[in-house]
Amino acid sequence: MFDLRQLRYFVTVAEAGTVGRAAELLHISQSPLSRQIMQLEAQLGVTLFERAKQRVHLNAEGQAFLAEARALLAGAGRLEALGRDLAAGTAGRLAIGYVEGAVHAGLVGRMLRQFRSDRPRLHLSLMSLRSAAQLEGLRERTLDLGLVYSPPPANYPEIASTLVRREPLVLAIPEGDALAAVADIRPHHLDGRTWITVVRQPADSNRGQFLAACTEAGFLPDIAYETADPLTSLGLVSAGLGLATVQASLQSAAPSGIVFRDLPWFERTVSIHLAWRRQDKRAVIAELREAVQGE
Repeated sequence: MFDLRQLRYFVTVAEAGTVGRAAELLHISQSPLSRQIMQLEAQLGVTLFERAKQRVHLNAEGQAFLAEARALLAGAGRLEALGRDLAAGTAGRLAIGYVEGAVHAGLVGRMLRQFRSDRPRLHLSLMSLRSAAQLEGLRERTLDLGLVYSPPPANYPEIASTLVRREPLVLAIPEGDALAAVADIRPHHLDGRTWITVVRQPADSNRGQFLAACTEAGFLPDIAYETADPLTSLGLVSAGLGLATVQASLQSAAPSGIVFRDLPWFERTVSIHLAWRRQDKRAVIAELREAVQGE
């Protein structure tokens, strides 16, 4: 098989019209250039040039071969440029996982905002996944970055993480509830009240953690409604069906008819961690990490 160098030599000779001029353009001597052209013809089993004294002319076969050679070299140039872009992180694909809390906190938007203008050829695949699924995706290399609720466990030494956001929970109260008029809400105000909580399937730990935090704070909730996400919980609060705790950043997205109160004595928070593979040294990963940690 001939190589790309031979094709470049061939195209240069064809365009220059003389081996001497082509050798000058290629910064090589005439003899090795002539040998390369003859080797190319021998490998193809066809004569490409008509030779007359100091000049060479493409014959019909050479003209047909020239068009394809130019196309192949152009494709090789594009492929080389793509390789450089992939190495620089300006092209290619990235898969990013996230939990819903990262969206509510504005972390996903912050991470991606600058990349839509700086890296228009970079294709981003965003996947809403639970934390455990994201960590497994990082290990299996189906994900490049993850925004998770909990850092990776000790038996995931190949995954690094950093805390990027910790938000307090706020109490959501129906606007018409008498509790909405209480400025300083204490645990005894919440004891026995009707509550709405988020339960995520298939395996949920949120309900148990919520009950444990309530017990530690000194009150026992009556959990009457379980929803799949906090925005649905807020919809039920707005309808007057009970109380709920949500991360503080959700206040701006809440429906009307809800009053929010801080609970400084309630120790539960929403924590978001950024996770990545320790061995992933790509510049684009480092820049995304910086973007999500900025502000």
